[in-house]
Amino acid sequence: MIRVTEKQSAYLAPIAVLFIIALAPPVAAPVVARAQTSTSGTEELSGKVDAYVAAEMRAEKIPGLALAIVRDGKTIKSLGYGLANLELDVPVKPETIFQTGSVGKQFTATAVMMLVEDGKIRLDDPIGRYLSGAPATWKNITVRNPLTHTSGIHDYETESLKKKGAAFINLRNDYTEDELFKKFSGLPLDFPPGSKWSYSNSGYVILGILIHKVTGQFYGDLLQERIFRPLGMTYTRIISEADIIPNRAAGYRLVNGGIKNQEWVSPMLNTTADGALYTNIVDMARWDAALYTEKLLKKGSLDQMWTAACLNDGKTADYGFGWDVTSVNGHRLIEHGGAWQGFTAQISRYVDDKFTVIVLTNLDSEHSQPDKVAHNVAAIYNPALAPVPTREH
Repeated sequence: MIRVTEKQSAYLAPIAVLFIIALAPPVAAPVVARAQTSTSGTEELSGKVDAYVAAEMRAEKIPGLALAIVRDGKTIKSLGYGLANLELDVPVKPETIFQTGSVGKQFTATAVMMLVEDGKIRLDDPIGRYLSGAPATWKNITVRNPLTHTSGIHDYETESLKKKGAAFINLRNDYTEDELFKKFSGLPLDFPPGSKWSYSNSGYVILGILIHKVTGQFYGDLLQERIFRPLGMTYTRIISEADIIPNRAAGYRLVNGGIKNQEWVSPMLNTTADGALYTNIVDMARWDAALYTEKLLKKGSLDQMWTAACLNDGKTADYGFGWDVTSVNGHRLIEHGGAWQGFTAQISRYVDDKFTVIVLTNLDSEHSQPDKVAHNVAAIYNPALAPVPTREH
C-alpha cells in the first residue's frame, strides 16, 4: 500500500493558514453527522478548522473527509465533511468506513512486537529462522529490517515493477501467501540489509506471512483477537468488497479533472499486511488513546517502535516500526500516512503534547494530501506545531 508523503511546497505556517481561511470564498456549512466537540472554549478554533478543511477540500476536489482531533486521549472534535458516496449522496459521518492504506503497517508492527514479548520472535533473528525456503540472499535480513524498511527487499509498488511488461504483481490477480513469498524471494536485493533505508511494502507483506507461520493464524485474525476486540475497535477489519459493510465509503480518483470510481483490486491482494484495512476516525481515536497506555505492549516495546532505525554505518533513518519518527519545532511527531484504492489516510501524533490529528479521505493520493491537512489543523490549535516552510534555493 502506498504511503502518503506531504509535498514540501504545501507546508504552511500558522499565518498562512489564517490567510487561506480569510481569503476562502464563503462556503456552505460542512456536512456534519454526530459531530463531537468539547465545551471547554474550543468553539472558535473548531470553526477555523472547519473553514480551513472546507477550503482545502475544494482546492483538492476531495469528495469526503473525516477528521478527529484527540487531546490527552480524549476526542475533542470528530467530524464528517462532504460525501462518502457521490452516487447515493451519502454524507460522511464519524462512523464512515475508509481504507487505511499504509497506516495499517503500525498494526502489523504491533502484532510483531506482541510476538516478541511472547518470546515467539526475536527482532535480531534472521527471518529465515521463521520462513522456510528463504533464499540465501536473505541470510542477513533480520526481523527488524523489514519493520524499519532496511531489508533491501524491493518494493512491489515501485514503478519499475508496476510498468507494463514487468508482470511482477498484477493487482487484478489473486495470489496465495506462498506465491507472493516465492515472487519476493526471487528478487535481487536493492542493497545489503541494514545499509540503507528504502520504503518497501513487500517487507510488510512478508511480515504478515511470518506472523501466519509463527502463530498458525492469518495476521488479520490475530489483529482482531489481540488488538481490535480488546480496544473496542469494532469498525476496524480486513478489507472485503464482497461483505456487507455498514457505513462504508466509496473510494475515488481524479482523472482529467473528473471524479471516477476506484480501480478494482483482487480480493487476496486486499488482505496483505502492508495495510489492507477498513477503519474510521472513531476507532483510530481509540487506537491513539491506547498507545499512551500498556494495554497492548509494554512501554519498552512501544519505545522501540518509536525509535529511529539505526543503519550499519551508525546513521539513523526517521522511521521506527511502522511509524515515521520526526519532530517539528522541537515537538516529537510520530505519524504515518497511507493510500489505497481511492482512499488516503493520516495519523499525526504530537506525543509530547498528547495531541493527535486523524484524517481520512476518499480521494486518490495523487490529488489529496491528508498529511498537509493534519499538520495545518494541528497548527491552528497550537501554532508551535506549524510545519517549517522550505526555502527555495
